[in-house]
Amino acid sequence: MAEAAHGIGGLTFDPKKRERPPELGIGMALVAIVLVFELLGRLLMGDSFLFNTREGTAGLFNTARLEIIILQVSIIGIIAIGVTQVIITGGIDLSSGSIVGATAMIAMSFAQAGEIYGNPNTRAVFFGSGLVDLPIIVPLIVGLICGLVAGAINGLLIAYTKIPPFIATLGMMVTARGVAKWWTRGQPVSFPTETYAAIGAGLMPVFIFAFIAIVFALALKYTLYGKHTYAIGSNEAAARMSGIKVARHKVLVYTIAGVLAAVAALVLSAKNLTAQAGMGMMYELDAIAMAVIGGVSLTGGRGSILGTVLGALIFGVIISGFTFLRLDAYYQEMVKGAIIVGAVALDQWRQRSGGARA
Repeated sequence: MAEAAHGIGGLTFDPKKRERPPELGIGMALVAIVLVFELLGRLLMGDSFLFNTREGTAGLFNTARLEIIILQVSIIGIIAIGVTQVIITGGIDLSSGSIVGATAMIAMSFAQAGEIYGNPNTRAVFFGSGLVDLPIIVPLIVGLICGLVAGAINGLLIAYTKIPPFIATLGMMVTARGVAKWWTRGQPVSFPTETYAAIGAGLMPVFIFAFIAIVFALALKYTLYGKHTYAIGSNEAAARMSGIKVARHKVLVYTIAGVLAAVAALVLSAKNLTAQAGMGMMYELDAIAMAVIGGVSLTGGRGSILGTVLGALIFGVIISGFTFLRLDAYYQEMVKGAIIVGAVALDQWRQRSGGARA
């Protein structure tokens, strides 16, 4: 029998104890969930969840359903990428959904067309002031500034006043929602210019989500920004002693999360061709659930953007699957709540099992 390989100090290396990438398990869970809905569809509906089974339809896969799945998670997925980085530092962000609402209202008011079907758009927020038919760069900059300011305030409160992230972002959640309602006294803002509407047209939200995911996946893995983010979440005191400017880095992370929430607001309002004060309601919880399902630890120091993307897809497949099975909307909300609780329970189980192995 061949002897086991030895490492430093005579320690043996057991290949069976090599940890698999957590993203692999999440990907396998995604495949398993798809197969479950495929089986249920065949048994209960006489139809396929994933494949084309009807006559006169071209292609192997049900592309319409696949597009719906990725579209419905792409906007919240953008938020989840920012939330992921916040949670990795050991924090939490409950304000992202409200930032979406406030940013959508304010940005859309600078993106309104001056005419509707050849008639003056008298319902434009800035009608008569010349602030209609503005270049697309104007509402984009306004929206990003809204997210930047909100995120920076979160970060400054958490880093320099030592207010717990839960309380600081809860306060921003209430404040931003109030701003969204105050901006037009609760009235929706509609009729954007064609160039603004193009941001949310077709699969553009998916492309924006994918681009942002790639950028921050690379940033977390290969840059000092990513190394500092993980270090702070793993052991903040050690990170501070090693020379990392912890407070400044936290401000940066929360600011990025606010900006990404603003990007989601721009895409959402452009996709819906309207902005309402209630936009983004509960998006923060969905984003947190996507991150935790994707392997991000609520205690900080662990997680990845790829895992969050897979978690978003799992979330989308489950919601789409229940719609496919014609489960009533209120049951879907109950299930979504169970998913959020289950995601947190899963994270706690991972922490306990990890501690037991250590």
